[in-house]
Amino acid sequence: MIDAPVDEVFAWHGRPGAITRLTPPWGPARVVAESGSLRDGQAVLALPGGMRWVAQHDPAAYDPPRRFVDELASPLLRPAIRWRHTHEFSEAGDGTTRLTDTVETTVPARALRPMFAYRHRQLADDLAAHRWAREHRPEPLTVAVSGSSGVVGTALTALLTTGGHRVVRLVRRTPRAQDERWWDPEAPAGDLLDGVDAVVHLAGASIAGRFTAEHKRRIRESRVGPTARLSELAARTGTGTFVTASAIGCYGFDRGDETLTEESPRGDGFLADVVEDWESAAEPARAAGARVVHVRTGIVQTAAGGVLRLMHPLFAAGLGGPLGSGEQWTSWIGIDDLLDVYYRALVDDRLRGPVNAVAPNPVRNREYSRILGRVLRRPALLPTPSLAPRAVLGEEGARELALAGQRVVPLRLLAVRHPFRFRDLEPALRHALGRTAS
Repeated sequence: MIDAPVDEVFAWHGRPGAITRLTPPWGPARVVAESGSLRDGQAVLALPGGMRWVAQHDPAAYDPPRRFVDELASPLLRPAIRWRHTHEFSEAGDGTTRLTDTVETTVPARALRPMFAYRHRQLADDLAAHRWAREHRPEPLTVAVSGSSGVVGTALTALLTTGGHRVVRLVRRTPRAQDERWWDPEAPAGDLLDGVDAVVHLAGASIAGRFTAEHKRRIRESRVGPTARLSELAARTGTGTFVTASAIGCYGFDRGDETLTEESPRGDGFLADVVEDWESAAEPARAAGARVVHVRTGIVQTAAGGVLRLMHPLFAAGLGGPLGSGEQWTSWIGIDDLLDVYYRALVDDRLRGPVNAVAPNPVRNREYSRILGRVLRRPALLPTPSLAPRAVLGEEGARELALAGQRVVPLRLLAVRHPFRFRDLEPALRHALGRTAS
């Protein structure tokens, strides 16, 4: 059951970004091209080995807002796999919708159940997010997004476009689509933000890696300077909302058991220094009257990238375990909850300044390891000595990344009664990895 009217649920499936939102991050498929029409369009997904899954919609079965059908049309796959997927929508009373997926296929049902459980949860939660977003901002926005090709940027643009918003992707190459604009981080064009209501600035070099002088230079220079110049442009063009990525690294690498909120003082270390300068770089937009929000992100949980993607193979092999003492706090957030934080930052005028993008219930690293092991049905008892991350990341990198601990809570989100999709770690990991409870 979906808590939305039939027309709304059907229309959601036809908007740009829908197939991206429904594609499980743990699976082998990657969206290459979306279908332009549920009636007779064609979607293309990339598979390992250079294969393509081509989903062709059947115009004879198209019956809006009741039904649409797609069939596997890949010449190389059709001889081996039969696939016809019927999506049916019916009224269930009180403005709710019953969605029924019927698949005629040679693929075993057991292999499909996690995917469809994921899809239905995504659909229901995304529609709920659009509902509360409309309560704050009924009219659609035009949002410029930097870093739109990254893990977070790809998912965020899909969430926004399925909500009826227009996304302008700021790209550092020749634009290939109408929704793209060329962005030079060193000298953004004066008309870059023309017609834009809000900016979401995600771009920045990965912090993962050995903390050499060159790596630290890339981390800082990819954040501070580009943010300042984009903020200055937003100030000149009168952009009303400027949302920028930030990090809980601002609280320092080791604050023990101290509970950290947006009101807590900054901590010590390289990343704390970077975050302070990074957030200060948005001052021109704030001084010009824009509502500026700094999304201080915790450890993002997604199989598509980041820490979880790195740890998954190790834990799946039964070789995972706590890092160092295991007593350090892990302030985490599911990727879809992170997207909701950015969404709220765009539409809710009550949010200004730093906002902690973390789940309400942080866990110690030892508990994180135990839960991930249970989700994967593997032991997670072998501790990783602190010498191991130091060998890979260097002394400073290990201290600021692998062995860092911050007990952060999302005080400002809780104050506005923000609904979290996942407040606790285990259901978040099960959703992210397609592992249903036994």
